[in-house]
Amino acid sequence: MQMLKKVTLIVGVMLAPTVWADVTEYQLENGLKLIVKPDHRAPVAVTQVWYKVGSSYEYNGITGISHQLEHMMFKGTENLKPNEFSRIIAANGGRENAFTGRDYTAYFQTMEADRVEVSFKLEAERMRKLVIDEAELLKEREVVAEERRMRTDDKPSALTREAFYATAFTNSPYHHPVIGWMSDINHYEANDLRDWYQKWYAPNNATVVVVGDVEPEEVHQLAQRYFGPLKPEQIATVKPQIEVKQIGQRQIKVQAPAELPYLMMGWKVPVVTTAETAWEPYALEMLAGILDGGASARFEKELARDQEVAANVGASYSLFSRLDDLFVVAGTPTKAHTVQDLQNAVIEQIERLKTELVTEQELERMKTQVVANAVYERDSVFYQAMQIGMLETVGLDWQLSDQYVDNIQAVTAEQVQAVAKKYFIDSTLTVAELEPQSLEHAHLRHPLTTGGRHGY
Repeated sequence: MQMLKKVTLIVGVMLAPTVWADVTEYQLENGLKLIVKPDHRAPVAVTQVWYKVGSSYEYNGITGISHQLEHMMFKGTENLKPNEFSRIIAANGGRENAFTGRDYTAYFQTMEADRVEVSFKLEAERMRKLVIDEAELLKEREVVAEERRMRTDDKPSALTREAFYATAFTNSPYHHPVIGWMSDINHYEANDLRDWYQKWYAPNNATVVVVGDVEPEEVHQLAQRYFGPLKPEQIATVKPQIEVKQIGQRQIKVQAPAELPYLMMGWKVPVVTTAETAWEPYALEMLAGILDGGASARFEKELARDQEVAANVGASYSLFSRLDDLFVVAGTPTKAHTVQDLQNAVIEQIERLKTELVTEQELERMKTQVVANAVYERDSVFYQAMQIGMLETVGLDWQLSDQYVDNIQAVTAEQVQAVAKKYFIDSTLTVAELEPQSLEHAHLRHPLTTGGRHGY
């Protein structure tokens, strides 16, 4: 990425801001990072507050607590009544929500650009002044338990995915689900939430991202006014939790009431934060696209249309995780074929990648698709903010979002073959199969309506 200008200013004892292209970074004295990206195409602005904490920071007994705390962040502060935060945003014509991931928790509002101050005032209030009421927790704990029932316990494919990750990872915190195990959800106490909040919710563990019709210095002054007075916290040191070496293929069968079988296969792979060779994650990303990058990709063309072995099948890889992750293939066989047939067909595709170079036509198709997607994503102020916040929070530089296209464009057929040979091996493979059980005696649930306003 070409640097257009760099500006240094001294404001009191605050660290100087840096301007790269059209993005300005500020570091407040209390450790909070503010990143502002003007986009004047529409009179709106997205404000996102990212905390460096998610399910991968948790331990057994409190799994899912980051997600539970996300819910409690809407339940009142020293100066706001329960749900008043949301009412104020709505009264100002805004939309807001939050989500919890493995590596972060984020809160966001989309409003008219001149309402950023409203967002900052409210977010600063709940960054350090949250009130966790025991009665509110008990109610919201049941909301989360019901959310788990709807999204996981009553969905066979989700149950399979949960068991798959719990089998694939031994000591990596990616072993447990973001929403947490039901036993842990049912036993959160108010002090558990208070301790977690105190430990992680602080300006020196947060990044505020604003993208939209704004002027950076004006946003900075608002941040100084509302976030500047907040005291930093002694943030806990995160242990490495490096996954132990897998020394043989792992297999699991999930038996649950279902109509169709389901297959998941995953290989241990590095990500941008952990890769010893910088180009490998981008080659893995390209490989995922070659297998599952639209109607012309190999899975759709060969497994679904030509062989008719797959009713659906896809490949996924998250190169911007905080820790080593999995390259996952998942799908459902057609009625005329078995899970084993689909697994064999997938393995055949993987072996081809090891022995034959992908064609230049396939590479160019994927590179063109990546460029098109990148251009499309830039049309969304929300997605621009998402890229910046996510990269910063997992320990990477937001500028990687600008370098992503160039890094993909540089991938060669030889590099795709190299990562296939290196990482798609039996000793690091985990296979999960959903074995459908009769639906005859399954209890059909009618989940309570819980609003579904928060994601995870």
